[in-house]
Amino acid sequence: MTAKTQIERRGLPLVAIIGRPNVGKSTLFNRLIGQRRAIVGDEPGITRDRIYGEAEWAGRRFAVVDTGGIVPDDDAVIPANIFKQADVAINEADALVWVVDVRAGVTPLDEELARLLRATGKPVFVAANKADAQRVDAEALEFTRFGFEQVFPVSAEQGLGTGELLDALIARLDFAVVAEEEGDRGREIRLAIIGRPNVGKSSLLNRLLGEERVIVSPVPGTTRDAVDTLLERDGQRFRLIDTAGIRRKGKTEEMAETLAVIMARKSLERADVAVLVIDATEGPVALDANIAGYAYESGCSIIIAVNKWDAVPNKTERTAAEFERAVRERLKFLDWAPVVTVSALTGQRVERLLALAERAWQARHFRIPTSQLNEFFERNIAPFGADVRGRGGGRLRVQYVTQASVNPPTFVVFTAGGRPGLHFSYERYLENRIREEWEFFATPIRIVERHRSARKKRR
Repeated sequence: MTAKTQIERRGLPLVAIIGRPNVGKSTLFNRLIGQRRAIVGDEPGITRDRIYGEAEWAGRRFAVVDTGGIVPDDDAVIPANIFKQADVAINEADALVWVVDVRAGVTPLDEELARLLRATGKPVFVAANKADAQRVDAEALEFTRFGFEQVFPVSAEQGLGTGELLDALIARLDFAVVAEEEGDRGREIRLAIIGRPNVGKSSLLNRLLGEERVIVSPVPGTTRDAVDTLLERDGQRFRLIDTAGIRRKGKTEEMAETLAVIMARKSLERADVAVLVIDATEGPVALDANIAGYAYESGCSIIIAVNKWDAVPNKTERTAAEFERAVRERLKFLDWAPVVTVSALTGQRVERLLALAERAWQARHFRIPTSQLNEFFERNIAPFGADVRGRGGGRLRVQYVTQASVNPPTFVVFTAGGRPGLHFSYERYLENRIREEWEFFATPIRIVERHRSARKKRR
């Protein structure tokens, strides 16, 4: 099993964005890739992990990696790990964009970073950020003292000066390795890892990858950005999305933490499968159900991973069965989601999650042949079609059912007579019958009603 970033897989040249905290690295990253991937705010230290994206300029595509603010001599757990992640990005990169704050001028930390970057021997482009006025623009020349090739006054917020920076980057990058065409990539399963803070999401991701890809620490709320990593296993590619721990709204006091929750929920919208991580030592709680609800609303297939199983004392088969019953009781709306006990620390059953995710992906893309669906209708619906309860207490007639789409599987029920609105009990009945026939492993089913009024419109 090999783990590679998207950039390595596609053979694109890589540019790393480096700098001390709060100089605008993430703003520049978002500007270059043309989307809001990294969290941006006034609070220092918001970005902690490496975040990858792709940029295009003058018909050339290259990869960009955003890093956390570097403080080389800080021994605290989070800053030390940020420096470690940034060091990995520097070693991987073909060129470095060093972001400095032109308004703050040269600082002692800038001088230290200049020595560090000069020692890499790699091309360094200085982006003198926050140069959104002519007076400040002239002050960017102060950074030429470090002897790097060029200094570019830019405003990442407004996009000023970024064209000149990109022109210089394109001229120095090696595009000899042609990136794979989009159609040749094959199937890619997008797998989001979600859960409360400090339940072991990042540890689980690192165990899957076999490397220390994201920061792991005992401090709740360490991960803030949604971090994508590509993993290949037996010829199948997985895009693993590590997300910040989702808290209740009242518990997200810091602006960065609030944004992290928003980004985590947005990451679910682009995921195929979500692995909901629950702490085995604490058991399922109300917040686990809320987070599962977010994944369900996003249409994700869901696998429930009970982590830290190695820490549960006196385990037996009965213990696992009792824990699963507790999970089912708390998450009643996910009775179709498999429950797996795992340990990110020891690796117990972690590999099984990928096989389950692949099975769920196949289920969510399964389309029932029309002939089979018609035969299902004749057996399970037609005999009772004239006596279906509506939400308003009236009766509806179900005329036929069709599968409108996949990912997730969506079925349209055409009704007539009475007032529109299938009763939830009938929707539940229909879903249960469909699952008995075709299973749809670990995958939600959407049922949509289309009502045809008995009244003809007057011309």
